[in-house]
Amino acid sequence: MKFCSACANPVIQRIPEGDTRLRYVCDHCHTVHYQNPNIVAGVLPTLGQQVLLCRRAIEPRRGYWTLPAGFMENGETLEQAARRETIEEACARVGQMTLYQLFDLPHINQVHVFFRAELADRDFAVGVESLEVRLFDESEIPWDELAFRTVSRTLECYYRDRIEQHYPIGNEYLPPLLVPSLNT
Repeated sequence: MKFCSACANPVIQRIPEGDTRLRYVCDHCHTVHYQNPNIVAGVLPTLGQQVLLCRRAIEPRRGYWTLPAGFMENGETLEQAARRETIEEACARVGQMTLYQLFDLPHINQVHVFFRAELADRDFAVGVESLEVRLFDESEIPWDELAFRTVSRTLECYYRDRIEQHYPIGNEYLPPLLVPSLNT
């Protein structure tokens, strides 16, 4: 950050009074510019024994498979963001959603949240951010072509948990080298 979004004057980095972290601060209007993690919300959509995946039409990781997910917008709940992303990427509707996975990714300033949900019907199609959308049986999952480690880990947990029909909420930290950023 070089300029203040409130008054357009240059900003500097310093620790504001009463704070403990380095922040961008405008010495002209005294605005402190806080930067917080981005939240990625997504869905693990299923239909019976199959999982719906989308092949990305955008960077990063264009051409790789992913679960429908994306950055949460202001004014949305996590569930609303996950539903919106499922519609945008797969033109799909899902039923009741259950919180399933949470990934803290401090090295890229992101938090990834995935819900489990059954597709409302077989009415899905390629969305604006997808090249292809299709249902996969477990044996067909393109493991080497998955876009992000959070997606592969969510699928790994799902297939493990499905055996017992017990789906605990997972909260994981993935080391930096294992997770390609959604921003790169």
